[in-house]
Amino acid sequence: MGVFKKTAEEKANIAAMRAADRRLNENSDRERRAGIRDETPEYQRLNQDANAAAAKVSFWHGGTKRR
Repeated sequence: MGVFKKTAEEKANIAAMRAADRRLNENSDRERRAGIRDETPEYQRLNQDANAAAAKVSFWHGGTKRR
């Protein structure tokens, strides 16, 4: 396999990370429009999910995993 090719697992992890980020951003936009300026429990849950998903994705593909 080449240096820049992604495995099926890597592709699934990247998709999961992007979906988690999308949910977090949609929630943030919704809360901002509602005038909520503090971190709600829903925001904290979604942020934790997004961070967990990013930990599974390589730094080179937008995640936080170093190796």
